[in-house]
Amino acid sequence: MDGFVGGGDKDYVLLKNLRVELTGINDGVEEGNGFFSLFFWLYIDKFASLPSAILSQRYPDVTSWVPFLCLDEKKKMKLFPLLFLHKESPDQDNYVLWSPVPVASTQDEFPLKKWVHVGCQVLKDLVRLFVDGEMVGEKILHCLFDKELHHDIFNKLYLVCPNDGENLLHCYVHGLDVMPPLSPVKKHRTQDPPLQLCIDHSSASDIEDEGGVWSVVGGKASCRRIFSLDVTLSNALGCLVNRKLEVVASLLYADNDDPVEHNSDGEPPLLSSYDGIEYASWDRPANFSNGRSSFKLKISQLSSKCENRLFRIKFTIPGLGLYPFLEVFSPPIRCISRSKTVRAPSLPWKRSPHKPHDVNGSSVAGEKSLELIPIIIHEAEPSPASKRIKLGQDNPFAILREHRSTCKGHDSHACATNADTLAARKERRLENGMDIKPFVSNSGYALQGMSSFPNPVSDSVVFKYCLGGTTERFDLLKEISSSSNEEQLSYFAKQVSTFSGCSHHRRQIELAKILVEEGTRAWTSMSENNNQTLWENVAIKLNEYFLKIARCSRPLLDRDLECLRRLAGCHEIVSQENFERIWAWLYPVACTLSRSEITPMWDSLSPLWIEGFITKEKAESILQGSHGLQDPGTFVLRFPTTRSWPHPDAGSIVVTYVGRDSRIRHRLVSFDSMGSSSETVRGLQDLLLQDPELSKLGRMLRNH
Repeated sequence: MDGFVGGGDKDYVLLKNLRVELTGINDGVEEGNGFFSLFFWLYIDKFASLPSAILSQRYPDVTSWVPFLCLDEKKKMKLFPLLFLHKESPDQDNYVLWSPVPVASTQDEFPLKKWVHVGCQVLKDLVRLFVDGEMVGEKILHCLFDKELHHDIFNKLYLVCPNDGENLLHCYVHGLDVMPPLSPVKKHRTQDPPLQLCIDHSSASDIEDEGGVWSVVGGKASCRRIFSLDVTLSNALGCLVNRKLEVVASLLYADNDDPVEHNSDGEPPLLSSYDGIEYASWDRPANFSNGRSSFKLKISQLSSKCENRLFRIKFTIPGLGLYPFLEVFSPPIRCISRSKTVRAPSLPWKRSPHKPHDVNGSSVAGEKSLELIPIIIHEAEPSPASKRIKLGQDNPFAILREHRSTCKGHDSHACATNADTLAARKERRLENGMDIKPFVSNSGYALQGMSSFPNPVSDSVVFKYCLGGTTERFDLLKEISSSSNEEQLSYFAKQVSTFSGCSHHRRQIELAKILVEEGTRAWTSMSENNNQTLWENVAIKLNEYFLKIARCSRPLLDRDLECLRRLAGCHEIVSQENFERIWAWLYPVACTLSRSEITPMWDSLSPLWIEGFITKEKAESILQGSHGLQDPGTFVLRFPTTRSWPHPDAGSIVVTYVGRDSRIRHRLVSFDSMGSSSETVRGLQDLLLQDPELSKLGRMLRNH
């Protein structure tokens, strides 16, 4: 890094240790190209007060200093003229006079706790400020041109954190370079972006989200349950980084970050589960694989045993040092005992004579099912089964004994019988040597030859799919779909549905072949056989594929595409993994919209039946309104952003509405009963209007 002087690790330098020398950068001033460009990544962790200088201009013969780069009282970044070189440069002896100095400034607040690329171009007649590769501010100035003076100034002038700034700002700098004045800022931004550790919230399973507080079942060994979570190591551009590193999880109190003590039995508070064996989380770090690390965790300490305090999990990478951007915290966690997870229905919903399914893909039998509309909409609040399954990530289901105990709405004996039958069949085949010598796929799973229909897949593979995580499911489906026909996939889907007790797996499995094939073609056309591409290319192609698959006339709007980008966790650069996450969510949604009873609702703009791609939080904010909660019966339709293929509910529609008790509720729409011609002709909107709980679409009052 030319012109850089700092102590310690040059990858990540504390602002207080930073010193930027400007020696030798005045070449070419007389040709009108002076002076220099300064590019770097900045991470502001916290600040004590504002305004606060980030870099100050220092001159050896001058005791006072003037700002070069600072945050004002509104957290806007400002770039000042250069001392002795610009007529408008600040007065060194009068801090009050700095405010009227012409500066290049951002229009928006500078973000905290996030890596941001900053570019400063200091030219003879202007200064320019860049944020994340885009120019956000420019100010025309007047140069005090004197070649000899400039030479002397640049040999002595340097940039440094002001003395009082050490206590006001806690920042890190990465990749700082002093470059020629018109150097391309975007090129520097992509050359060596810094690393960051993040939690993939969409990967969370067996976690109940209660208004920003996670709820998990923990406590004694016989009661606590596994919950799953992924953390990712990516660069500041959002691309996963493949590094052989370990990440450690620890449990802290959410209010003061003190470590949670062992429970009354002397067990560590946070446990990692590997192959059914529990370890203290700090004794068993997880490894990154292609920038992702998956945790199967249990909490032995209950919140009720700790004065009802909340916990949170801290993830760190010891091999990279202690930096705030290389540690990440989960939301607050309330650890409860199993007996507290059962919730009685708060509304007198009708009992269905049919066999509905809940949002987690379980068949409901032998108990009252919560219904909004007969057969069509069912409770969409996850508890305590898997909250979501995400494409290509390690998000495992609970082990067999947990699967038996948490089959929400199942007849417990039937559920246990299904699992026991599958396990017994697998054991008998292995003991008798009946398994055909397997073919090992790239994912490491043993599959039988696909030509031996009607049993193209071994029982062990069916068993793995039923109890496996999303990584296993995705890898298995990808491998099976590439070497089997539709009839064989249908048979495999039937086996999985039978032994898992959930018939809604069937549609997702039967969708596998065309989803994978079209997704592969789509990515190839977008990326031109590269590992990554620009988001603008992806956005255009996604709209084309969406209209083709959904067979609709309403395209994706910018806000829909932005929702997809957030869902994938990418920025300007899209990797193949980012695209797969988008495709796994979008393709089932497009298939749903292609149904004749749904397409008119999507195409309708007046009234706007389906809000587009919005989150649960956005739907709730619509119902809150600007003047408070809207009237009971007001509802919006949306696609849940936490349901991606191969989740049984991928592509489903959720009704978010204000209940009679003035609480916002979420219900899942099931299309299982809409197969008859009369219902297809009437469409979903007519079926929705039959229920007295729904009376308003948005703010538009409708009569039944």
